[in-house]
Amino acid sequence: MNPAAAVAKESRNAAQRQVRGSETVVLFMVANQTFAIAADAVQEIRSTDSLSGSAMEIEQIEVGKVRHTIERGRRWYFVVNAGMHFGLPVTRPTLVLILRNLPVAVLIDRIDRMAQIASVYPLPLAFAGEERRWYRGLAKVDDVIVPVIQPGGFLTGEELRVLDVALEAAASQRSELEGAAPA
Repeated sequence: MNPAAAVAKESRNAAQRQVRGSETVVLFMVANQTFAIAADAVQEIRSTDSLSGSAMEIEQIEVGKVRHTIERGRRWYFVVNAGMHFGLPVTRPTLVLILRNLPVAVLIDRIDRMAQIASVYPLPLAFAGEERRWYRGLAKVDDVIVPVIQPGGFLTGEELRVLDVALEAAASQRSELEGAAPA
């Protein structure tokens, strides 16, 4: 599935979740800010230490929030630094959320907990520009309002195209180096 189709499919899935009502979310932290993401949008949660062998650096400057890719189950994921994505202070992320149905993995600081939310409320008009792409809406968890992440909002179709080109170049360079290594 091409990246743009994956983003469109995830947007449809998010709209269906919103209509359903109650849903389970993963509450996570980035730079002391709490966010929610639908639990069914997350394929797996891993420690950054456990991924060190499968991470590959990609050289590109157009999408600064992505510096690495990881391979899981014969599939490549672009690793988005959530702090950079949301414009938050620099932290040392310890976990990565590998998203389902998208070629995206997200570096986060920690998981707070799983929670059940009754509904996702539309974003107020004060949310303008990129935030409208990043968030599905807001949810009340206990007595706190948290933004609910739109999984397809981490990377635009154009960013995915740029990263695909960078990944192909990195893979080509890697195979050339492996071919030149003595047996």
